[in-house]
Parts: sequence; structure tokens; C-alpha cells
Amino acid sequence: MTVKPLGDRVLVKMEKEEEKTKGGLFIPETAQEKTQIAVVVAVGDDKDEIKVKEKDRVMFDKYAGTQIKIDGDDHLILSMGDILAVVS
Repeated sequence: MTVKPLGDRVLVKMEKEEEKTKGGLFIPETAQEKTQIAVVVAVGDDKDEIKVKEKDRVMFDKYAGTQIKIDGDDHLILSMGDILAVVS
């Protein structure tokens, strides 16, 4: 499936979280924090508003966006206003 965001929206792919601590302890999914960093997959067509590009790692508001699954992977469609920073 191909998803092309519109306007000032950005499609991002969620990064997988570590399931173990550095000491080797397993962390159950219910105890893990929701990740707030993702990789930009596609951007909308509002070039004046969008300040990120494909393959940028971005940090976003914790409860922002609309969650979708594409080919079994978790993605979010975010408004540009929900993106807080580019992470390098």
C-alpha cells in the first residue's frame, strides 16, 4: 500500500523500542513507553509549511497523529505542528 500525505501532513515510521534493558532484563510491552521518535517516510505537498524531509528522524508530541499500519509496520500521519524537533 502507498500512502501520500496531503497538505502539511507528514508520514513517519515508528522506531522499534528496545525490549531489554542494558542488564538483559525483559521489559513487557505494557510497561514500555510509547516511542516519540520516528523516521520521515513521506511529506505532504505544502512546501511552505513542511520543514522536514524524507529520512529525517523526528521527535513529536506523545499523543499526536493518526496511527496506521502499512505492510505490518506501525506508522503515524502527523501534522507539521506536532513535530517538535529533528534528531540527529
